[in-house]
Amino acid sequence: MLLPAELPDPALLAQMRRIEIRARRLASTLLAGDYRSAFRGSGIEFAEAREYTPGDDVRLIDWNVTARMGALWVKQYVEERELPVVCAVDVSASQTVAHSPRGRIGPAAKLTALLSFAAVYQHDRTGLLTFTDRIEEFVPPARGTRHVLRLLREVLHGEREGAGTSIAAACEYLARVLKRRSVVFLISDFADRGYDQALRTLARRHEVIALPLIDPLDLELPDLGLVEVEDAEHGTRRLVDTSDIEFRREYAAAAAERARLRSATLAAAAVDEVPLRLDQDLARPLVRYFRARAAHR
Repeated sequence: MLLPAELPDPALLAQMRRIEIRARRLASTLLAGDYRSAFRGSGIEFAEAREYTPGDDVRLIDWNVTARMGALWVKQYVEERELPVVCAVDVSASQTVAHSPRGRIGPAAKLTALLSFAAVYQHDRTGLLTFTDRIEEFVPPARGTRHVLRLLREVLHGEREGAGTSIAAACEYLARVLKRRSVVFLISDFADRGYDQALRTLARRHEVIALPLIDPLDLELPDLGLVEVEDAEHGTRRLVDTSDIEFRREYAAAAAERARLRSATLAAAAVDEVPLRLDQDLARPLVRYFRARAAHR
């Protein structure tokens, strides 16, 4: 239970309530059926190895364990009925930079609520990882509306110790703590490098879907004359002339190259990408993705 001093302010509570109401409606209408069709258990999954008993199928003998133990051991499987959902949300300083009042944090909270309610309505468990250049908070998957509200509050109101971004750290952590095959939604601006191997390792065991949050200013700059800009994660500042058409062209070209490298990295890790523009509806691209995915299963 939260102590009075720990309660969010009334404005934040009102924002959480608005997000909850909209996410519930979208999850029960737009995503109804599409989520379950897109993400369903693959049939069976490995549970544990145990000693062989007469009558066991010899095809299930685990020869590696048998060699170590000096006696016959077999693999035991259980039916996979659900896929827990984990939203891995980048809450670094760069996530506070965007057109909306709370930068990308507000849209990330809306996505977390939408995806979590979609999972809850299918009786699946849902969890959360918030990260910067370190692991900020991990909430293990669980069921229920109150649990979803806890995740939403953590995205909007959770304390942060780091400022930078480490997608690799997030992937490595999830690869360690998620014991069962899960669906991981990676929500970030992907302003990071060097996460290739960690992402591939995570995606080999789990279903990973990347949700890049794209602000219009990520793609091109308007003509605003001389503007002082600051790197949110490092604090460095510089003066740029946005009226210089050549500068704006170079900015757009660099943005396109970053997007190309991001997509190539995700594709190489066999991770699906659903880019989400912050100036457009966030739910529609997810619905299209879920339906396309279900159609190809």
